[in-house]
Amino acid sequence: MVAININTSKPYCVNIESENFDTFADRIIPKDKNYLAVISQKVEKLYGKLLNIPSDKKFILKDGEKEKNFKNYLRILDRAFKLGLKRNDTFLAIGGGVVGDLTGFAAATYMRGIGYIQVPTTLLSCVDSSVGGKTAVNTDYGKNLVGAFYQPDEVFINPEFLKTLDDKQFKSGLGEVIKYGFIERSCFGEYNLLGYLSENCENILKRDEKILSRLIEICINLKKSVVERDEKEKDLRRILNFGHTLAHAIEKITDYKKHTHGEAVVEGMKFAFDAANRKGLIDENYKFFALDLIQKFGFEDLPKYNMQKLSDLMKSDKKANANSIVFVLPTDYAAVQAFEIAD
Repeated sequence: MVAININTSKPYCVNIESENFDTFADRIIPKDKNYLAVISQKVEKLYGKLLNIPSDKKFILKDGEKEKNFKNYLRILDRAFKLGLKRNDTFLAIGGGVVGDLTGFAAATYMRGIGYIQVPTTLLSCVDSSVGGKTAVNTDYGKNLVGAFYQPDEVFINPEFLKTLDDKQFKSGLGEVIKYGFIERSCFGEYNLLGYLSENCENILKRDEKILSRLIEICINLKKSVVERDEKEKDLRRILNFGHTLAHAIEKITDYKKHTHGEAVVEGMKFAFDAANRKGLIDENYKFFALDLIQKFGFEDLPKYNMQKLSDLMKSDKKANANSIVFVLPTDYAAVQAFEIAD
């Protein structure tokens, strides 16, 4: 269990435990409150009967980044009103990052704030989006441009979900895991995650349960260290966006259909290593080590997209300023820094 203590918000716990779904359902479903469970279509198909959530308390969300939109946001609110949910009731988010972000935003705005519980079912959502309180919907102008910082009441991570995760989505989660390795020292971590990843690459790809649980715990502790110091991304938390400025533009330009989030983040990190090397922030040896580690996990180069179009999209990113784009670049082994680069 990892305790998240944010001064400006309520503390909560991240529970990491493998268990069968009968007992797991008993733990996550509120006993003394009304609730609405938002569950991904794929998770419902695989685990719906085991979780045994009544159909009238369940909103099934289709899979895909495109589903994180205002139409589904309003549908969730409509179901909540019809169920008669009050401020002391709760939402359950059972799925990947799309479900968690959308449900969290609905919770943040329903009656000006209702409790919600995160139940991440992908590696990506386990190590990243389920913790830290970022909630959002996408717009025609870009990803996550409308949202709120709103912390969950609790997070339940059951690595059993990862056994049925398809290879593409598992690899997407590994993109974020690798990201934590490259930013660890800036998160005040002392795990040597890059070394751990390099030494255990084969077993990680085989989904060794013990190693995966350890990776999840390390990543959450690194994120905890950052968000406890800077919940609303005024300074330090920007380092968590390593690789994301370009990644969000790639996702948008391909209409969220060609590449997973993790694949796009890896491409953004490779771009950042090249840029940092050209600027003299890192030497050729560290760049080679980083690109070699990425290659070890099977990430290939993405197609080249029009840089002018990508640049225009990056200018509309929520982290951009009037005359500059914010890039997080490596500055040393496992260390990064945010830079404002004029367009």
